[in-house]
Amino acid sequence: MLIWINGAFGSGKTLVAHELQRRLRDAHVADPEILGFAMRKMLPAGARQDFQDLPQWRSGVLATLAQAEAACDCPVIVAMSIVRDDYFDEIIGGLRATGTDVRHYTLTATPGTLRRRLRRRSGYVIGRLLGREETWAMQQIERCVAALSDARYATQVTTDSSTPDEVVEVIAQDAGLKLIGPRLSPARERLRRLEIGVRHIRF
Repeated sequence: MLIWINGAFGSGKTLVAHELQRRLRDAHVADPEILGFAMRKMLPAGARQDFQDLPQWRSGVLATLAQAEAACDCPVIVAMSIVRDDYFDEIIGGLRATGTDVRHYTLTATPGTLRRRLRRRSGYVIGRLLGREETWAMQQIERCVAALSDARYATQVTTDSSTPDEVVEVIAQDAGLKLIGPRLSPARERLRRLEIGVRHIRF
């Protein structure tokens, strides 16, 4: 089974993915951004763009995730925003065409909630210290929220007033997965959030 966690930037995809992994007996988190940033670095500065627009990224993600799911006797968890219908059909539809059991979830939140969450991120704080007024992720909020409201991006999980634990439990129940690990205490949850946030800072 492959669990794809979609959503606008700030919806909590990465934290939910890693908490779902922690609370399952065995699971693997696959990060398509690693492939994307590697491809960008291979290109000269003038040719760099949003890596999702690279056909080789989309085909590479499709092939690699299909291989990962086939090789892993456990859930493969992916946290990645995809808001273009054609890219969604190419990757998610392509995975399903290979016989991969894809369970797709979109984490939703209002633009105001997303902005508040992004402002609390380590990367945003560091960016402000470096003189950057608004992150690229912040600029994508309206576009992502509008696109992901479409029925194509079901199943949708509202996160405005939900904790990461509650979101994990909704996904696990819907996917028929048995959670083993316990919820974290509030103090440990804050440390876990900080650890994952720092680990995934992107500039």
